[in-house]
Amino acid sequence: MSAYINSIYRYPVKGLSAEKLDQVNIQKDALLPYDRRFAIAHGSTEFPDGPVWLSKKHFLMLAKNPKLAQLTSNFDEETETLTLLRNGKRVSRGKLTDQTGRMLLEQFLASFLESDVRGAPKIVENKTSAFTDIPDLQISLINLESVKDLERVVRTPVDPMRFRGNLYIEGLKAWEENDWIGKEVKVGSITLEIKSHIGRCSATNVNLDTADVDLNIPKNLQAGFGHRNMGVYAQVKTDGTIQKNAPVTTV
Repeated sequence: MSAYINSIYRYPVKGLSAEKLDQVNIQKDALLPYDRRFAIAHGSTEFPDGPVWLSKKHFLMLAKNPKLAQLTSNFDEETETLTLLRNGKRVSRGKLTDQTGRMLLEQFLASFLESDVRGAPKIVENKTSAFTDIPDLQISLINLESVKDLERVVRTPVDPMRFRGNLYIEGLKAWEENDWIGKEVKVGSITLEIKSHIGRCSATNVNLDTADVDLNIPKNLQAGFGHRNMGVYAQVKTDGTIQKNAPVTTV
C-alpha cells in the first residue's frame, strides 16, 4: 500500500483544540502558518524581552490542565479571532491580536480554570517562532498504523488526536517512521528532513471528548515497545503546498 497524508492539523493556540486543513502552504524552515503562534501563559510567567519560546511548563497545557479539553476552539485566520465553545455553545470570543479581544478571552479562562492556573492567565503571541514543545521549527508526523499497534497494547481505542500531530500518515507499516531519522521524506512536492522521535508525556492521557485522564500512554508505550515515542519531528526543506491525500515517500 502506498503511503499518503490522511489529514492535516494545526493548533493556533497551544493547549486548545486542533484545526483541520485540506491543504496548507508552507515555507522552508517554518511551521504550518499559525501553528502554536499563540499560547495561554500562567500569570507568573514573565517575558522580559517579549513573548519568545519557553518550555511548556510556563503555559497551560493538557498535561496539567485537562479541563482545557472541555473547550472547542475555532480560529478565523482572516480576522485572527478565536471563538471558544463548551458543549457546542459559545462561551467566549475575541481577537487574539487585539488587547481588548485577548482580555475577554482571558477573563473567561480565569473563571473557567479557577485554581488550575498560577495567577491570571494571559494570552501571548510569538511572532518570531512558536510555542511548540521544542525550540526548533519542526512539524510533527504521526503514523496511524503505529497508533493502531498501540491500541493492541492498551486494549482499547486510542484517538490519534491525543498526539496533536500536524500530518497524519496512512499506509505505512507500524513504527516504520522510526527508521526515518536522519533521512528525507517527500510529501507531494515538499521535502522534509526527519530529525528526531517525539517522546510522549502525560498530555496524551487526556480523553479529548470527556477531558478525563483515562489512559497512561507513556507507560503503555514503554511497556509494549521499550520507548515512549509516537511520531517524528521533521524540518521543512522546500517551499510548497501540502494537500490531503498527497503521497508520502522516502528519498
